[in-house]
Amino acid sequence: QVQLVESGGGLVQAGGSLRLSCAATGRTFSSYAMGWFRQAPWKEREFVAAISWSVGSTYYADSVKGRFTISRDNAKNTVYLQMNSLKPADADVYYCARSRYGPYANTQDQYDYWGQGTPVTVST
Repeated sequence: QVQLVESGGGLVQAGGSLRLSCAATGRTFSSYAMGWFRQAPWKEREFVAAISWSVGSTYYADSVKGRFTISRDNAKNTVYLQMNSLKPADADVYYCARSRYGPYANTQDQYDYWGQGTPVTVST
């Protein structure tokens, strides 16, 4: 059984930064690509970023490219999302998930395990 627990969300001013973490249980964490999605109550869940199991490949949504960085530490079973230059449009609940199809998966159905989400609020 795999469990994913996100943390690090909160309130930040526009232009500021936050670092999200996703801690995973399960011995196979390092064998899978991992991703981050985000969702506002009135929107569909949106792909943000993904990273391969070996940290060799990363993939970003155009809306966050150059501002967000995904990384992982397999020794700690943790994946991170560093978010810089935050905008009000980035305010959402952020979810981490395990990919079934590698680091270039960008739709919900390509991920099998999900965390409970951590909220990010960006003030102007």
